[in-house]
Amino acid sequence: MEADFVIVGAGSAGCAMAYRLSEDGQHSVLVIEFGGSDAGPLIQMPGALSYPMNMKRYDWGYRSEPEPHLGGRRLATPRGKVIGGSSSINGMVYVRGHARDYDHWAESGAAGWAYADVLPYFQRMECWDPAGHGGDPAWRGADGPLHVKRGKRDNPLVTAFVEAGRQAGYQTTDDYNGAQQEGFGPMEQTVYRGQRWSAANAYLKPALKRSNCDLLRGFARRVVIENGRAVGVEVARGGGVEVIRARREVILAASSINTPKLLMLSGVGPGAHLAEHGIACAADRPGVGQNLQDHLEVYVQMASLQPVTLFKYWNLWGKAWVGAQWLLNKSGPGASNQFESAAFIRSRAGVDYPDIQYHFLPIAVRYDGQAAAEGHGFQAHVGPMRSPSRGAVSLRSADPMDAPKIVFNYMSQPQDWQDFKTCIHLTREIFGQAAFAPYAGKEIQPGADVRTDDQIDAFIRDHAESAYHPCGTAKMGAVTDPLAVVDPDCRVIGVEGLRVADSSIFPRITNGNLNGPSILVGEKASDHILGQTPLPRSNAEPWLHPDWETAQR
Repeated sequence: MEADFVIVGAGSAGCAMAYRLSEDGQHSVLVIEFGGSDAGPLIQMPGALSYPMNMKRYDWGYRSEPEPHLGGRRLATPRGKVIGGSSSINGMVYVRGHARDYDHWAESGAAGWAYADVLPYFQRMECWDPAGHGGDPAWRGADGPLHVKRGKRDNPLVTAFVEAGRQAGYQTTDDYNGAQQEGFGPMEQTVYRGQRWSAANAYLKPALKRSNCDLLRGFARRVVIENGRAVGVEVARGGGVEVIRARREVILAASSINTPKLLMLSGVGPGAHLAEHGIACAADRPGVGQNLQDHLEVYVQMASLQPVTLFKYWNLWGKAWVGAQWLLNKSGPGASNQFESAAFIRSRAGVDYPDIQYHFLPIAVRYDGQAAAEGHGFQAHVGPMRSPSRGAVSLRSADPMDAPKIVFNYMSQPQDWQDFKTCIHLTREIFGQAAFAPYAGKEIQPGADVRTDDQIDAFIRDHAESAYHPCGTAKMGAVTDPLAVVDPDCRVIGVEGLRVADSSIFPRITNGNLNGPSILVGEKASDHILGQTPLPRSNAEPWLHPDWETAQR
């Protein structure tokens, strides 16, 4: 069992690399994945998104340690355990991130990863149909593997949200993935012909039709490193343990939780931490597992005065009808993730690009599928984009079967509390605009009686939830940076023949949902791995608010 390239993890980045590394037929690629098939309506029907991320069959089931600044709550940390990885259990929201995110990467040592460098790769990966959708085709890709679309946006609440933003004095944007992220506008989704368009559907399944690409079901225990070089992966399968050998390189794409765990089990990580667990150190990289970041959010929920929300389907007959429509012709409410309007705004003057994101949903419901008892309602998911808090992933033991320790250290900085209070104040202002007058009833959550700073802080402590965007635990940077784990070619510093290419390598979290940027990493890393000349840099000029220094909107 050997191949030129052995990829650990069939998630967003791993699937993209399987496709690109096998594309010219010159190299053999073997993808190791512990999870199983993504067949069945619970994954493939966009409207059923709350199910797979709450199922042991598809999710690793990780939870954080008690979070010290959130009242000791342990937060769910879902990661996909299925082909497609987290792209098979996520909310299907497609966001590239802001141009300044990638410029910051380059400025912090990830040379060659500025926005001008990555935009051509976003264009290469996308299949964007502008017909009837708006947006500027010059900024988008037309024939990539990843289909990106917009929902029908036929619910009046979806357009009311954008109009309320305009009434409150914010920009509107026809395409937040184009020149202008800032503002209110339509949200995009990785859905194709009414079906979830995961990295497995977009990349892996076409790649597996090639004779030089294969998928191996097994549990990766560690990378085998001999004389400073990665030569294979130790895999448990079929009741035994074997080594899958890599003739050229081992590439870890196992998620920002499992990738640092695998590195440490393989002897790559903070030397003292490895010694605690009796693991021989192959490369002392103190940054492995550090720099953990995520997006935290709260749901601001309003009762609806009119029965126009998705709550009308929140019963046995309604769900049966939605499911039947989808099964018969991939249409109806089940064909959309229902996140059809979005906004990216700045919290205050002096912030140069958006640091708050909104997902709008025309039902008051939680990620675990529990609807608000009040019945008809709607909600905005809102949270800061660039929290200064940092956490860590560490080993619980040297046993590969043990889940790692995850501490996000959410809300550990005073800035976090200020930013969240701002989010809630700004959201209340938006829901108070004339566009919502026909619909907005009482505030379900936080509730009209939650007004003072102390009350709002208590609400955040009790109700803030992860948006499930962990990243940063094997950050990319200059070889001279002691906390960098990989160089700008995604090579693990101090080990030959080993790379990391997934959301672990983000130096700093990007604006919005992370599936798009994770696929980008797989796309761009493939060119680095193959030694190909990078795609030519883009000359496109992204929009920044001309008055950002003096105005919040």
